[in-house]
Amino acid sequence: MTVILRRVARPLLASIFIFGGINALRDSAAHAKAAGPFLDSTLGKLDDVLPDAVPRDPVTLVRIDAAVKVGAGLALATGKAPRFASLLLLGSLVPTTLATHRFWDVKEPGERQAQTAQFIKNASIAGGLLIASGDTAGKPSLAWRTRRAAKRAGKQAEKVGKRAEKALPT
Repeated sequence: MTVILRRVARPLLASIFIFGGINALRDSAAHAKAAGPFLDSTLGKLDDVLPDAVPRDPVTLVRIDAAVKVGAGLALATGKAPRFASLLLLGSLVPTTLATHRFWDVKEPGERQAQTAQFIKNASIAGGLLIASGDTAGKPSLAWRTRRAAKRAGKQAEKVGKRAEKALPT
């Protein structure tokens, strides 16, 4: 049952990112204009610490974000590295949400309510991505495997230590 859920849920979760990424690639200038105030306020504060290689042009940043959305969205939808893809999408969703759904800056009540709904929708999607990023598909997690290997190594070391004690002259 859970295999079927993953095969349905992952593409559904990924679809909004693939669609949004394609739209952003098609009209990067409009998306950059919407993201501009957020980028100015955040990148402007980080200008001294960011390496010169980090792009600052809003259109370029929108295109990079769009490529991440499409690539990671396709990876999640097809089940290729879904945990990593989920984290990439989450990393893309947070700045996108903060840039485009700033309901706290909106004065007009109708628009404020619409932006609040979009913000909450994205927060809900972030929750789904967090769940997807932790889904090991029934396989042991890396943390569990690491703890198990450490425990085995400890037992092995204990056995070697006991053999060494016995071998020492008294």
